[in-house]
Amino acid sequence: MTDYKSVYDAVHAASEEAVLVAVSKFHPYEAVLEAYFQGARVFGENRVQEMREKFPPKGERPEGMKVYLIGQLQRNKVRKAVEWADRIESVDSLPLISKIEAECSSLGVQMDILLEFNSSGEEQKSGFRSEEELLAAAAAIKDCPHIRLLGIMTIGPLGSDDERNRKAFSRTRKLYDEVRKQFPSVSVLSMGMSSDWRTALECGSDEVRIGTAIFGERK
Repeated sequence: MTDYKSVYDAVHAASEEAVLVAVSKFHPYEAVLEAYFQGARVFGENRVQEMREKFPPKGERPEGMKVYLIGQLQRNKVRKAVEWADRIESVDSLPLISKIEAECSSLGVQMDILLEFNSSGEEQKSGFRSEEELLAAAAAIKDCPHIRLLGIMTIGPLGSDDERNRKAFSRTRKLYDEVRKQFPSVSVLSMGMSSDWRTALECGSDEVRIGTAIFGERK
C-alpha cells in the first residue's frame, strides 16, 4: 500500500518549503502512479536502466511528473541518463562532469545536477571526499554551458546514530553555504532519507529522499 500523503504531511509539518522526493526504486510503475494521484510529483531512481524501463520518456509522462537520478552514475550510461532524467543528483567526479557536458552538448540539452559530498567519510560511499574537491568541481562547471549546478547532495552515515548524522549534515550545510556564495543558481541542499530526514531538515535540508516509508519494503 502506497502512503505518500501521510509522509508528505509529516515532512510539510516539519518544513513547509522542503521538497519530498519519492524514491521508487524496485517498485512498479503502478505504485508510482498511486503516489502520483496522492500528490507526488518528484520521483527518485537509483539505476538508469530501471528508470528507463519504468518511466515514460520526457514529454510523455503525466503532467508535472519529474524523475531524478539519485544513484551512482557510470560514465558509460551518461547519455541514457541525460535522455531520461530531469535531474542528476549524484555527480561525484570531474570526469563525470565532463562526460555529462559532452553528452548534453551532443543532444542539444541542458542538465540540472547536484554534486554529491561524502560527508561521513565512509569508504563504501561515493561522493567528493573533501570540501576542496567539491569546490574545485563546482568551479569547473563554470566552463560547462550545458550543465546547471543546483546544489549539493549527501547521504548520512550508516546506522541511526543521530549525533553522527547531525555532524555530517551540519558539515554539508556549511559547504553548501560556501558554494552558494559563488553560484547564484545554487538553491538545493538534498539531505535525509526515511531514517534520518527529521535531523536533516533541522540541519537545513530543503529536499529529502524517502522510499520505504512511502512504498513499503522493497522486494
